[in-house]
Amino acid sequence: MSLSLFVASPFEGKPYLVLLPLALILLFGKACSLLVGKIKVPQVVGFLLGGLLLGLFYFIPAEKNFILNDYTVSGINDLAKIGVVLILFSAGLETNLKVIKKQGLSCISITAFGVLFPLALGFLCSYLFRVYGHMDPLFYDSLAEKGVNPIFSDIYYGVILTATSVSITVAALKEIGKLDGPVGTALVSAAILDDVIGIVMLSLVLSLSGGGEETPFWVIPTGEGPLSVLFLVLIMLAFFALSIGVGILVHRFFDWMGRKYPHHRRLPMVAFGLCFLWAWLAEVFHIADITGAYIAGLILSNTSAAGYIDHRAETTGNVIFAPVFFSSVALKMFQAFGAGSSSGFQGSFDAMFLVFGFVWILMGILGKFLGAGAGALLTKFPLRDSSAIGIGMMARAEVLIVTAQVGADNGLVDNSIIPFTLGLIIVTSFLAPILLRLHYRHDKGDNGSHSAGNPREAASI
Repeated sequence: MSLSLFVASPFEGKPYLVLLPLALILLFGKACSLLVGKIKVPQVVGFLLGGLLLGLFYFIPAEKNFILNDYTVSGINDLAKIGVVLILFSAGLETNLKVIKKQGLSCISITAFGVLFPLALGFLCSYLFRVYGHMDPLFYDSLAEKGVNPIFSDIYYGVILTATSVSITVAALKEIGKLDGPVGTALVSAAILDDVIGIVMLSLVLSLSGGGEETPFWVIPTGEGPLSVLFLVLIMLAFFALSIGVGILVHRFFDWMGRKYPHHRRLPMVAFGLCFLWAWLAEVFHIADITGAYIAGLILSNTSAAGYIDHRAETTGNVIFAPVFFSSVALKMFQAFGAGSSSGFQGSFDAMFLVFGFVWILMGILGKFLGAGAGALLTKFPLRDSSAIGIGMMARAEVLIVTAQVGADNGLVDNSIIPFTLGLIIVTSFLAPILLRLHYRHDKGDNGSHSAGNPREAASI
């Protein structure tokens, strides 16, 4: 990446200035991730805390002339963009579509209701606070000026809540001996499909809203008027059709490469090239770049090369780019208050948005619990196991942050929602495993059985 691409500032021509905040991000992030790991909290939370520590430099008078200035923050954001693409690429690589097929109807039901409930509750929460609570009228006025209907913002607040991450739930289930049972298998498979649906919804809402930004010349035009929506949907379907057609050939090619050149560096290099190419191509078809990266990972999943590529992707991402991304998200919490501006901290949260944020977190917790639990009940899981599935699906992590940040970057949601996304992650990271342990406290570690007489094969993760 050329550092000359950073925005112009008094520091332009001094790229070494980016090295100091980069060093602090890695050192603070790793130290905090080790600390939170002691209490069995995902390392994502540690990286976020590291970013918060770095953000404290905003309190130092005249600090913007040294560590966190426009030039260095722009450099951090460029690295963070690569980080989020690699995160979704790795998620696609780890997606096992065979698990979804094994679960069948139960997986679809849990995922569908687990997406529908938080989407509806998030939308309803945003709509009511916007219309009747007069929440942040300046933000919605600016949306209208860009030609974006505020209803898309309400929908996107719901889309953010559809994200899930069961990594910490899987760890808790493993400890109590339930991971290989029907509950653990259903959770893993539903979480896989949940990611697919959530990312597609993200792209759809962003595309339909238009985002109010000028479209680059290389993006396929959609025209104007009622037919533009239909044309946009057709363009997106064309992208997925292209991905399937080309993906079959690419899948076979990497399967052959994985057998002929196992553990060779050409595998991750070509795979990363495919990832970035498909991320760019997704934008051409009015789809979010992270969706393209995820699909690139899906194409390569279940090939003989997938394991080695995923190992390299995680190594590359987790060593530099992912910590930078999560830290950049945490830094935006300070910027939401006006940190780094010439007038100092502004406190952009109004009282109504503060209330909205806490209600929104509650809707995120209840939405997953009620939705996923209802989906499990409909497929004849017993009430006890259904409630356990609802608890497990409450957990959130990196996908939630990615979704929220993409919406904020595109001006579709207020940047002030970022602190509440972090709050939702922290609350559910502690709440889900604690509730699961309490839920099964009288069990002796058996894997359980499905009372409806419909045995399910254990998932391999």
